[in-house]
Amino acid sequence: MTDLSSLHPKRILVCQQRQIGDVLLSTPVFEALKKRFPDAETHLFTEKKCAPLLRGNPFIDKFHLIDRKDGFFGQLAFYRRVAACRFDLVIDLQQLPRCRMMSLMSRAPVRLSFPANVLSSLLYNCLVTPEDGYASQTKVSLLAPLGIRWEGEGPRIFLTEEEKARGRALLADCGFAAGQRLIAVDSTHRRASKRWPAERYARLMRLLAEHDASFRFLLLRGPGEEADIEHLRALCKGLGLAPETMLVPEPLPDIRLSAACLAEAALLVGNCSSPRHMAAALGVPSLVIPGASGTAWRFPSPLHRELRPDLPCQPCGKTECDDPQCLLRVTPEEALSAALSLLNRAG
Repeated sequence: MTDLSSLHPKRILVCQQRQIGDVLLSTPVFEALKKRFPDAETHLFTEKKCAPLLRGNPFIDKFHLIDRKDGFFGQLAFYRRVAACRFDLVIDLQQLPRCRMMSLMSRAPVRLSFPANVLSSLLYNCLVTPEDGYASQTKVSLLAPLGIRWEGEGPRIFLTEEEKARGRALLADCGFAAGQRLIAVDSTHRRASKRWPAERYARLMRLLAEHDASFRFLLLRGPGEEADIEHLRALCKGLGLAPETMLVPEPLPDIRLSAACLAEAALLVGNCSSPRHMAAALGVPSLVIPGASGTAWRFPSPLHRELRPDLPCQPCGKTECDDPQCLLRVTPEEALSAALSLLNRAG
């Protein structure tokens, strides 16, 4: 199938599994589908951990959340329950094993994806070569047979007014006050090849504080990253940064409350991980040191910038590197200049 312009589906299933950032980047697909088929039900097949950040999205009608801890028979029963919805169109954005299984068991008359390998032509009857570019653009480009084109949509997070208020209250409990400006710092990453050294984050924070005493730093973290944050705080204190300038909410807030806190920031500075996509979804400018990460993760806007040295090996996508010059050639002084430029541009 190459032309689906006459298709009028009643139920659409989009398959997008891990990670949280990847699922967030798929939200423009739902927005585009709802614009094209306003009366259709849009369903998302994903993992339980990915759903909270998409809760409240008006373009997603129903979630189907698989628990990876379920055994084979438990997952098989899950697939059958979802398939009972009788989808007219299934869109597989990944072709991971679980996405392929869901597509196969759906028995949908139209199963759309991209040409990955020989299995693709057996499992899907509409294959589209995706466009290169921003990750959300690539995902939306698969919808071309439906008459849909990417129009610059980025990821979206829909926070309630109550959640926003809780975020502001949590920051106030940490000491954030009127007249201060918040900079979110995402210093952690499980891959060393994508993690700017903590010593450089500490130096950057010190330089920012010297430039403007009103800056306060929200230290973002995920489960199990408490030791990393304590190490960063110790480095900052060693450089003379006042403890009250560093905000670390306790206990660890859930991901939506973290998003509500991030929404109050004037800027995010960090590595290439999910907070950068959350910042784009919340309209918060971002400065990212991507290291080995590819170029498809930056939202195409002057308010989102990467510091990427011009190296012949860059980007390599490696998880380990003995000499990560893509990280080490980015200095705190260079990051300071870029951060101030973004803050000025954003007003």
